[in-house]
Amino acid sequence: MIYTAIDNFYITDEELKNSPSRKDGIDEATETMLRIYGCDLIQESGILLKLPQAVMATGQVLFHRFYCKKSFARFSVKRVAASCVWLASKLEESPRKAKYILMVFHRMECRRESLRIEHLDFSKKYTDLKNDLIRMERHLLKEMGFICHVEHPHKFISNYLATLGAPLDLRQEAWNLANDSLRTTLCVRFKSEVVACGVVYAAARRFQVPLPENPPWWLVFDADQAGIEEVCRVLAHLYSLPRAQYVSVFKDSDSFTSITHTPVCKENSVNGTVNDPSTPKSANSQDSKDAKIKAVLDKLKESRKSDEVVKTMHAELDGKDVGAEKAKSGNNSDPNEKNRERERERLKIRERNRDARGRDSDRDGRARESDRDKDREKERTHRSKDKISDLSDKPRHHSSRDRSEYHSSHSSRDKDRHRHHTYS
Repeated sequence: MIYTAIDNFYITDEELKNSPSRKDGIDEATETMLRIYGCDLIQESGILLKLPQAVMATGQVLFHRFYCKKSFARFSVKRVAASCVWLASKLEESPRKAKYILMVFHRMECRRESLRIEHLDFSKKYTDLKNDLIRMERHLLKEMGFICHVEHPHKFISNYLATLGAPLDLRQEAWNLANDSLRTTLCVRFKSEVVACGVVYAAARRFQVPLPENPPWWLVFDADQAGIEEVCRVLAHLYSLPRAQYVSVFKDSDSFTSITHTPVCKENSVNGTVNDPSTPKSANSQDSKDAKIKAVLDKLKESRKSDEVVKTMHAELDGKDVGAEKAKSGNNSDPNEKNRERERERLKIRERNRDARGRDSDRDGRARESDRDKDREKERTHRSKDKISDLSDKPRHHSSRDRSEYHSSHSSRDKDRHRHHTYS
């Protein structure tokens, strides 16, 4: 069974004054500035991602709850704000991909610091940022005990003003004040009903709309006067502050645009302690390592090339004559004589190649002539056989003719005799 009305994430004023950031040496003004700066990032990123206001409100509440238990010096404001947006989009059923969230925060940082906008797709920096986003989401869920239910004062404002019969302008002003109250620590100090009553009271004072006091109207909505006054005081202090600026209190680099990146502080899963690196790596050390690696690779390539050249030289020397080797080995010989000897060697090699080609051509010619002679002999044998067969066929043909003539003559004689015999 899931319980959605657990009030274990509200803190007192003493706990807020002794927050982990104060223990790390961060004063109240700096902590307030960083809280407002992180909420500004969440609100602006939600607008760019086209998320509903409920997602931004949930993200800001998660942001304040996390820094009530962890210090700004140990966890980056920018990375925590990005992970809060990512987690809140899932909780409010309007999920966005990690890719889009990282691109939006990268673009916001480039605009704020007037830097050139570069793409993050399929780069090492993008993979590092994505891994940090996933790791930071795990930190958020761990610190909250996986209880991420958030109840906003917005849903109470419309009901309270409808009950009091306030005009529509007062509703819009109260809604705006409720959005601004999320930049403060009111969401972790008071319940949403008290914050809603304080927002309604502040809006009514601005528009000079009277509210019933006999009996007091806040008693109907389960609020007290001290809480309403504190809400109004915190909102007035918020509007008196200048625009929030980033203050670098995080020990490592937390930028979305820098090339070098150091991971977020890792926590021990058993004890919950933070293992902070005492000597963070700088960009110069990494550049020097890259330069050394490149130099070693270049030396290896040069050594391979030199080995190939030596092999080719040995092959050429093996193919040459002994006289050429002696001429090269001589230290007192003139360069002109060496050139002449080289030309002579080249001429000898060419003559040898020509002789070899001539021999090959002679062999081919002889082979062709022998094949021709064999063909001629075959033709002669075939012709002689044909002649012999013709001679053998001719006498046989004549004998058959003679036989036919003989039989015809014999038959005629017999007929003559038969005639003479009848007359006799």
